[in-house]
Amino acid sequence: MACMWISAVRGRWRTLFVILCFCELSPVTGQARYSIPEEQAEGSFVGNIARDLGLDVARLVAGKARIITKGGRQYVDLKRDKGTLVIKERIDREELCGKTTPCSFSFDIILENPIQLYRVTVEVTDINDNSPSFPQHEINLKIAESVAVGTRFSLENADDPDVGINEIQKYTIKPSDNFKLEVQNVLPGKNVIEMILQKPLDREKEETHTLMLIASDGGEPHRSGTVRIQITVLDANDNAPVCSQPVYKVDVRENSPAGTLITTVSANDADAGLYGDVTYSTRATRKADQLFDVNVKTGDIKIKGKLDFEKSKIYELNVHASDHGGYSDTCKVIVNIIDENDNVPTIELMSFSQSILEDSPPGTTVAVFNVNDEDSDGNGVVMCSINSDVPFKIESSLTGYYTIVTDNYLDRESVPEYNVTITVSDQGSPPLSTSKNINIKISDVNDSPPKFHQSEYSKTVPENNSPGFSVFTVSASDADWGQNARVSYFLEEKEINGVAVSSFVSVNSENGVIHAVRSFDYEQIKSFVFNVTARDAGSPPLSSVATVCVLIQDQNDNAPQVLYPVQTGGSVLAEMVPRSADVGYLVTKVVAVDVDSGQNAWLSYKVHKATDRALFEVGLHNGEIRTVRQVTDKDAVKQRLTVLVEDNGQPSRSATVIVNVAVADSFPEVLSEFTDFSMHDKEYNDKLTFYLVLALAVVSFLFITCLLLIISVKVYRWRQSRILYHSNLPVIPYYPPRYSDTLGTGTLQHVYNYEVCRTTDSRKGDMKNMQDMSQSLVSVDGADADTPHATNQLSGNCSQMSTLVRKCFSILLT
Repeated sequence: MACMWISAVRGRWRTLFVILCFCELSPVTGQARYSIPEEQAEGSFVGNIARDLGLDVARLVAGKARIITKGGRQYVDLKRDKGTLVIKERIDREELCGKTTPCSFSFDIILENPIQLYRVTVEVTDINDNSPSFPQHEINLKIAESVAVGTRFSLENADDPDVGINEIQKYTIKPSDNFKLEVQNVLPGKNVIEMILQKPLDREKEETHTLMLIASDGGEPHRSGTVRIQITVLDANDNAPVCSQPVYKVDVRENSPAGTLITTVSANDADAGLYGDVTYSTRATRKADQLFDVNVKTGDIKIKGKLDFEKSKIYELNVHASDHGGYSDTCKVIVNIIDENDNVPTIELMSFSQSILEDSPPGTTVAVFNVNDEDSDGNGVVMCSINSDVPFKIESSLTGYYTIVTDNYLDRESVPEYNVTITVSDQGSPPLSTSKNINIKISDVNDSPPKFHQSEYSKTVPENNSPGFSVFTVSASDADWGQNARVSYFLEEKEINGVAVSSFVSVNSENGVIHAVRSFDYEQIKSFVFNVTARDAGSPPLSSVATVCVLIQDQNDNAPQVLYPVQTGGSVLAEMVPRSADVGYLVTKVVAVDVDSGQNAWLSYKVHKATDRALFEVGLHNGEIRTVRQVTDKDAVKQRLTVLVEDNGQPSRSATVIVNVAVADSFPEVLSEFTDFSMHDKEYNDKLTFYLVLALAVVSFLFITCLLLIISVKVYRWRQSRILYHSNLPVIPYYPPRYSDTLGTGTLQHVYNYEVCRTTDSRKGDMKNMQDMSQSLVSVDGADADTPHATNQLSGNCSQMSTLVRKCFSILLT
C-alpha cells in the first residue's frame, strides 16, 4: 500500500509538471510536453492534447489532425474524436535512448484548412526493468603469490541499461578475506572497479580462490547481477606490466576506412624472459569489439568496422597489458568520432496543395515540408531555397519545418502552372544538397472578360441582299479556361429609325455570325450601327461590347427619272425657238434625277432620235438642248427630239423623254402644225366642242387685245429679238425660271405658261393661263377627257384669262 501511495504521488507531480510546462510554452511556441514511464501498456493515456493546445475536438476532426514522425516508429496515437494521446506500442526507454538522459521523443501534429503545426515532446522516464549484467559469466585471474599487499586488479564494469537511480549504484565482493573492492568514478557514468589485495596469498595453503562480484542498482525493487572471479595463485612474478599512460584519447573521422591505425598502447614489464613478455587484449562492449581490433603483440589498435558518428559519438576500450607471470595493467582508450559531412539533407512533404486559386491573396500556404540532416554542427545546418522565377517564398515555422506561401498575386492567364524546385544544402565542406520538384497548378477564376478582336467592326453590304445573308462574323476570345472561357454572343436591343435592330440583323450566339434578317434598300437606309455583347459562362459572367457599323452599298437598281419636261398622256409639250435664233441658242433643259448614289447616279444625256440631228444637240452632263447652227426658213416648224438619259451604273439604266420643239415666229403657225399632228383620230363630244370653241374665241380676243396694248407701250424693250414677225399675234418664248441667256439674248423676269386646247372639228382652241412655272411650253391637248373634267378645266381657263387681262391693263397703266 505504501508503494502504491508513493507511485500515485509521483504520478500527480509528473502530471502537474507537464501541465505547468505546457501552460508556459503553449502560447509562445505552440508546443506540448508530456512525461510517461516506459513499458506502458498499449492504449494507456498520455495526455489531453486538445485541451493542452487550446483546440476544440471538432477542429481536430475537421482539420484531419494526424501525427507525423521523422521516419521512426510511432509510439503514440491520436484519438481525434476525444482529443487525447494514447500509447500505440510498448516503449522501451533503453532501446529508444540508451544511456541518454533525459530520454524523449518528439512528433508533430498537423492540421489542415488552414494548415497548423504543433510540436509535441514526450519524455520517457526510466523504470527499473533491467538487472545489471557483466560482460562475462566468469573472470579468470592468475595472481602470483608474491604479489604485494595493495596490488590492484582491474575488473570489468557491469552494464545496466537503466539510468538514474535505477542504474548500478554499488559493487560488493564476497568473500572479502583476501581482497577488498574499490570503485572510482573516472568519467561520468563510467567507473573503474579494482580489486585490491589486502592479505598476502599463499599458494601452498590455498591454490585457488573463488569470489563473487555483485553489482546492485538503486531501483525499487532492487536488482543485481553477479560474476564469478576464479583466482589461480601462481608462483612468484614480482614485476607487473605498467601502461605508458592510463588513458589514451584519440580522435577519428567517421569515414576512416577499415585497417586505419588509430593509436598504439604500450606497457613495460621489468621482468625478463617469459614474465617480461607483455600481451595486449581488450575487453569492450559488443559494438566496440566489432569496430576495433587490438594487436596482441604490438598493442596497435585499428579500425575493422564502419564508424558512424550519427550512431555513436564516443567509444571506450579497456586494454589489458599482461605478462605470462599473471601480472597485468589496464589502460583506457577513449575514441572520439569526428563528424563528417556524409549525410545528404532530406526533404519530406508534410502537406501539399496541388492546385491553388489564382485569386488567392499573398501569404496563402501552398506546401509544408520538413528538412532533416543527421550530421552535427555546421554539417547539419541547412539552408532552404526555391527557384527565383516563381511567385512563392519560403517561411520557417517550427524547427526543421518550412512553408511555401504565395509571394504575389497569381494570374492563370499568364502562367497556368509553376514548377517549384526546393533546394536544401548544408554548411559542410564540401556542402551537400538535395532538391525536390513540385508542380503547382493555378485554378482558373473568371477574372478576364471576353475581348473582341476589334472594338469596332465595319462591313459593307450590297443592297437587295437576300434575307438570311451572312453579313460577317464577330469574334471574341476569353483568356480564362473551361466554362469561364465559353463565349456567347448577344444582340443589344436598340431602335433604328423607330424599328428594333433585331428586325434588321440577328447574331448566332455560338459562333458570332451576323445574318441579315431583311433585304436592305440603300434608298431607305444607308447605314446603321448596333452593339454586339460577348458574355462568358463564368459566375458571375463577364462581358464586353463591340460596335458594328453596317454600310449599305448602293446597287444600280433605279432608272433615271425625268423631272422636266413633264410627259403627260394627253398633251404635246413644245418649246418655242424663233427662226432668228443664233447658234448655241438654249432651247430647253432636260432635268433628270437618279435616286441611286455614286456613279450609279451620274447621268449623261444624248440625243437618241431627232427630226433634224444637225439642228440641235444636248449637253452630255447638263442636259441643255441648244441649237447647233443658225435656224433657217427651210427648217420644219415641227421638230421632235428623243433624249436618252443614262446613268453610269453596271449595268446601266436609262430613260427617254420626247422634247417637241416649234421653230416658228407666229403662234397660229404653231397651232396649226401641232394640231394637225396631234389631234387626228380623236372623237369628242359635240357639246364639249361648242364650249371649247366659244371659250377659245373669247380668250383669243381678249388675249390679242392685251398683247397689242402691251406691245405698243413696251415696244422699245424688245429691240434684241423680234417676237412679232409676220404676224399680228406675238409668241412669248419660255425660259426656265431665272435663266440667263448665255448668248446675251436676255431673260424674262416673269414668265407665263399657255395651254391651247383645240378640237379636230372646230380648228379652234382655248388658251389657258397657268401660274408662274419653271418652264415654258406650248401644249396642244386632245379632247379625250370626260365632259365634267373638261368643263371644269374650261371654267378655270376662262378665270385665268380674265386675270391675265387685268394684269395686262395694270402693266399699261404703269
